[in-house]
Amino acid sequence: MLNLQDEENNKLELLYPLDHDQTLILRDTAMDDAGIYTCESTDGKKLSTIYIIVEVPPTETPHTCEGFTTPWEPCQDQNSRTGEPMLQESMAEFSMKLYSYLRQSDPSGNLLFSPISISGALSHLLLGARDNTRKAIERAVCVPHEFHCVHFQMKRLRERMASSLQMASQIFYNPQMNLSESFTNQSIQFYDVEPTRLLENSEENTRMINSWVANKTKNKITQLVDSVSPSTQLILLNAVSFSGQWKVKFDEKQKKGHFTKLNGDMVKVPILFHHNYMAAMMFVVELKAQVARFALSGDSSLYILLPRSSKAADLQHVEEKMTDTAVRQMIEQMKTTPPQQIEVTLPQIKLDVQPDMNILIKKLGLSSLFENPNLCGLYSEDKLVLDDARHRAFFALTKQGVEAGAITTISFLSLLLILLCHRSLFSEPHHCTG
Repeated sequence: MLNLQDEENNKLELLYPLDHDQTLILRDTAMDDAGIYTCESTDGKKLSTIYIIVEVPPTETPHTCEGFTTPWEPCQDQNSRTGEPMLQESMAEFSMKLYSYLRQSDPSGNLLFSPISISGALSHLLLGARDNTRKAIERAVCVPHEFHCVHFQMKRLRERMASSLQMASQIFYNPQMNLSESFTNQSIQFYDVEPTRLLENSEENTRMINSWVANKTKNKITQLVDSVSPSTQLILLNAVSFSGQWKVKFDEKQKKGHFTKLNGDMVKVPILFHHNYMAAMMFVVELKAQVARFALSGDSSLYILLPRSSKAADLQHVEEKMTDTAVRQMIEQMKTTPPQQIEVTLPQIKLDVQPDMNILIKKLGLSSLFENPNLCGLYSEDKLVLDDARHRAFFALTKQGVEAGAITTISFLSLLLILLCHRSLFSEPHHCTG
């Protein structure tokens, strides 16, 4: 029988004192409390027997970054001919993996995202990831573990596309943190980023971050965060802004036309029209879709895929066949297809979409970022865990051309562009060589 020393002893408490439930709360448990106890009624009748086992609580392994603070390995062969194709292949595979995940999450909605922005943010995070976290991010972005030149090639990709697509990164961090010197130096070297300290005021931080977003996306996206928590330790951002002018201009006159939605309804919308537009066009058997390639300024192109009919099943077939291999083959085929005169009617489109990045992060196999990631190459003094991830993308078809922008943010605590719009599927590769 558990003996109470006096009436003021609060070690033992009946959880439901006015009921027949005999549940007890035992506070300040010590090793000596282990044993067999009996519960008796006031008249001495034995009610039940309790076996109490007391164990020493497990101690949390102290945070340590020993052995994980060395800088990212140098790119030994910067002039290798294999580096650029490896990154292109990884980017294409990653793009279609994202496409598959996002299509499943909202099969009937408009789908808009920027793989190059998401990949840019995760690649920058990879720079500071170590051990299993590094391997997980490499698998997520489809980069081989031995590809030490990934950051160097990301820099080259950004420089090659600078004429039409601008990509920028930034890191905002708690001023009390001491970021790794090697991570800071390599961020400047590969991502043209000098980390910026957060301010003490949450509203000022919100304005500072949204101002950076608006500036880097050329005001295509003006707001990404509503507030910045005082407990936020680090925010990693990646922004993409694309602008491509039509090489063959559409009619200047304002026109409206009928557009068939996926459910069969017809709506009247502003359109782009040209009676004899010069564009490459062919039927791609593997996709069972008519494909047209529209040349844009620089080396960019817009690919428009039209299923055989407006039926949902035909669109679904195209979606299911859109693998990275199928897209690469389509682009290669279209390169050798000569332009021809075609009548073109396109809806003028403006989309602003914000998919759930937190779910996407988990689908990519990166749940560990929310729990116990190894980011010792970035910050070694304390453990960082992912608090929030966001992605927002903008896309517009206008008389002038194609405009697109995207922003990805990854927050921590203590363009292959693809667009589905009703029966048409638009695809703009991040790079003209696919």
